[in-house]
Amino acid sequence: MNILITNDDGYRAKGIRVLSEIMKQFGNVTVIAPKHHQSGMSMAVSLGLKQLAWRELDEEEVDRAAIFRTRADIPAYEGSARWSYLDATPASCVKFGLNTCFLDNFPDVVVSGINHGSNAASASCYSGTLGAALEGALNGIPSIGVSLDTLDPEADFSPVVKYFPAIFRKLMSSLPERKGIIYNVNFPDIPADEIKGVRTGYQGRGRWVREFKMWDPAIYAKLGITPEMLGQSSVPKCEEGEILYTMVGDFLDDPQNTPQADHLLMKSGYISVAAHNIDTTDYQEVSRLQGNVEMDF
Repeated sequence: MNILITNDDGYRAKGIRVLSEIMKQFGNVTVIAPKHHQSGMSMAVSLGLKQLAWRELDEEEVDRAAIFRTRADIPAYEGSARWSYLDATPASCVKFGLNTCFLDNFPDVVVSGINHGSNAASASCYSGTLGAALEGALNGIPSIGVSLDTLDPEADFSPVVKYFPAIFRKLMSSLPERKGIIYNVNFPDIPADEIKGVRTGYQGRGRWVREFKMWDPAIYAKLGITPEMLGQSSVPKCEEGEILYTMVGDFLDDPQNTPQADHLLMKSGYISVAAHNIDTTDYQEVSRLQGNVEMDF
């Protein structure tokens, strides 16, 4: 099996290092990840005739560049992974892979992650992790996004190490003939022995409120994040008259959600698996419109 891996936290993040090791047991791994942090990019691509820097890396170089210190939960499977970075968005990284090393034969699967932070509920609309998976699905490739519900750069990924291989096997062994599907897998940030199981759910509804706060380095410090991890300068610069803000916010749950909403499944101690599709057509609304707005001239 040929596996293409990317993420939106950048090649130096712990999550993608763990994922590349997990996936070695399933076949040949190729990692093409963003050079810098690219969260919230959704399916954006690097257009406009931009010059995109690509660089091949060996695994020792990836280890030296890592922004994390804790390695206890990183497995060690036999095999190697081909690593490189592209100074572009996650979806662009998948495009690049499909147009270079996989030009003649597409990979069997695209796996994006492991994201530092939940991509359940409305977060899935913005997610660069899922945007990369959607790029794979757009090209007819089975694609999976994997996330852990914590922003901690030193996150404990041992639950993903323990349970994702079985989830991956089940997904890949029962793929439908229909194309365009991605699987959004979200892990709660709890110890592996406290996870109750795996449940399929739907994209939960909700929105963020109080999303912009005056920039304060204490916000990053509280999360264990440095500006450098996000590809930013530790001394932010602004022009005269500018005011610096940062985007954080609080999630406001929709009261119409049922317990099968993906973010509520996680809250209940389950790993959530939700199926999304590159086709965003609302077929129920199309049927309604056919009898409402269609006209002949």
